[in-house]
Formats: sequence, C-alpha cells, structure tokens
Amino acid sequence: MNICLLIKDFAVGKKFLADGRPTKSGAEIHGENHALQLIKLGHRVTIMTKKRFFFTKARENLNGIDLVRLHPPFRWLEIFFRLLTTHNDIDAFYIIGTPKFSVWAIIFAKIFKKPVTLALTGKAEIFSAKSNWRNKILAKCTRYVATTKEIRDGFIKNGGISPEKISILPHGIDTKKFPQSNENLRRELKISDGIDPNQKILLFCARIVPDKGVDTLQNIWKILHKRFPSAILFVVGGGLNYLLDELKKLSFELENSIKVVGEVDLPQKFYQMADVYIFPSRHEGLPTSLLEAMASGLPAVTSDIGGCEDVIFDDFNGFRVDSEDSAAFAEKISILFEDDDRRKIFGQRAANLIRETCDFSTVIPKLAEIIAR
Repeated sequence: MNICLLIKDFAVGKKFLADGRPTKSGAEIHGENHALQLIKLGHRVTIMTKKRFFFTKARENLNGIDLVRLHPPFRWLEIFFRLLTTHNDIDAFYIIGTPKFSVWAIIFAKIFKKPVTLALTGKAEIFSAKSNWRNKILAKCTRYVATTKEIRDGFIKNGGISPEKISILPHGIDTKKFPQSNENLRRELKISDGIDPNQKILLFCARIVPDKGVDTLQNIWKILHKRFPSAILFVVGGGLNYLLDELKKLSFELENSIKVVGEVDLPQKFYQMADVYIFPSRHEGLPTSLLEAMASGLPAVTSDIGGCEDVIFDDFNGFRVDSEDSAAFAEKISILFEDDDRRKIFGQRAANLIRETCDFSTVIPKLAEIIAR
C-alpha cells in the first residue's frame, strides 16, 4: 500500500525555538514513528507537510520516507498537482491532526474514491463540524482514529462522526527501547550517578511548559522535600528557559534536591533509575512519556485527565489526582515512596499493560488495516 501521510509540521530544520522549547511536537514524533513502522511492514509512505523555511528542501528522502514540503500560499494547488503527477499512485490517505491544507487531500480522495483516515492525538484538536467549511470536510473522512476515549467522545459529540467509523487506538511506542527496570539495575544506576541507592528518586520527563503543570510540580516538591529530605527530583526535558531557571532556583533553596537535566535524546536511564514517575499535566492526549515510564516499570502519579485515565487505573498501577491538588500528589507519591511492595506491584502491572496494548507490534498492523479500508 502506498500511503500519503499529512501533518502540519515535520522536520522543520530547527531543534529549539528562541524561548527554549523544542520544535518537535508530539504529533510529529507520532507521524515519524508511524511512517517508519508502516515502512517496516512493507508499505510505502509519503509525508506531505508545510515548508516553513527557505533552506529546507521541497522534497527529500528521510530514512526511507518520501518527504514533500508544500509551498505557501498555494499548498492546496500543490497537493492536487502532486497527486495528479508525481504522486499519482497513492492508495490511501492518513492525516494526523487537522492541518488546514489536509482538506484538499480529503476532497481529492473523495473524487477519486480513495480511503482517508483522520487521527487526533490531543483534545485540543477536536473540531466542530458545524463551525466552518473546513471542519465540514474533516467530518467526511472514511475512518477516524482516536488515541483516547475522551477524543472518541469528542469526535461523536462535536464532529458528528458515527461511532462505527471511529477506532480507539494508542499511538504506540517501541517497548523494546524501554526495558523494564528492577531493583538491582536501579541500585547500580543510582550508584553510578553518585546517588545513595537508598535515596528515592521522583522523575518528571516532559516538555517544560505551563500546560505540563510545572508550577504544580514545584509546589509538590516543596511538600515532599520536607517529608523526604534525602529524595531527589529529576526534571528531564527541554522547554521555556524561564521555567527551567525557576526550577534551578528552587533546587538551590531546597538543598540542591532538584536535578534539572534539560533535553535528552535517550531518557531510558532516568526511567530505569527512578522510583516513581510524576505527571501533573493539565490536559493531554495520550502522553508518550507516561507510556515510556510505565513500560520501564515505573508506577506513576498523574493528573486525573483524558489520556492518563486510559492507562493509569487508580490504586492498581498508579494513582490519579486532581491536576491542581499539590497536597494529593504529594500524599500519593509518599505512599509509593514508603511502600516498597506496592511500588513494585504497581510498576509490574504498568509494564504489563503497556507491552500488551501499546507496543508497535500490536498498534501498527491495526493502524494499517484501518487506513486501507
């Protein structure tokens, strides 16, 4: 099958924005992963996206992906031209998010009777079919993929999509890249990092922006530091420079108990070294970092929001609390810090769930089947 994947941004050419945020969004990560995994299954994949900078190429091969960057202001015309000439052998369309130019691919697909699948990975992308002409076209796709139950419900309520057209499917991760940790490995990693193996480690691994609850994280740590003065908070991820500076200042005030690592390409060591994962985000789709942490055998304390509720079952493989309730977060983390048996059981349950439901080996064949319909 020759698949055309449409996404707003892809390989934009810059790693960080001026304010410190990484340019690679979750949607782009999912798009790249899905394209590469579909290629492994024997499919061909073309990605069509925006051309944002003069120095980026209009077309290139990127790790086996045929990457096409569409020129403003006539992206709609270029899509039609390419689909009629250079890419006239496309069998099916797969859209991630709601890029404006994607409606022209939907129109093309309707004219030439090609299947088109629209996938949403975040609550903010849910559209109302009645609000404008583009959204009316977005509501005319063949199939829809929702990464969470909340997004599925949004498709039905706001988009007016028939439930039988919607599949709930996580975006998936390669669980082999996130092997499950154990007490011996955790101990060795702590020692190699100059940390007493008896010290508890809380891990936050996500983009450092307000929506991820970084202010709540600081309040939580103030409470926890009083209860567990030897514990350490690792903050891994790139983001807004002023928030990173705030975290560093708080660390100085709290006896250097916060390790601000910044952006890393390989976070596996931190997942395997930590004892508990924290995710106080205010709104999410299905957070990739949470799936990675769970696959690594970490019990998590998360916000009680869409996405998290699909994989964290309260008092079974972690805890969910109100996103603004710092005291509740601190209380649940304290339980896991103090109860070794519960922490191990929760971590094992978390790892089992992600390997059974979210591994690429399970997700991608299902996705390919949906796209082909």
